[in-house]
Amino acid sequence: MNPALDLLYRLATLGFSIYWARKAWYGYVERKILFVSDDWWDWSRWSRQEFYRDTMPIRYWMQMVGTVFGSLLCLVGAIIGS
Repeated sequence: MNPALDLLYRLATLGFSIYWARKAWYGYVERKILFVSDDWWDWSRWSRQEFYRDTMPIRYWMQMVGTVFGSLLCLVGAIIGS
């Protein structure tokens, strides 16, 4: 692979990792996390939902775990490379 493309890939995945980690951290501190529906087949469901830790704990923690997993996955991708 071209070294410039490898560097670009690593910087992009590191940026995504930081973005997802900050989203998870702010979600933990503020006790709410924003979920954006990515359902491509049903355009009427493009809603932005906020899950609160006190009122919707299962959805909140599912979103938090997914966000942290995505952040760690991107971090591994930045370290290992392609």
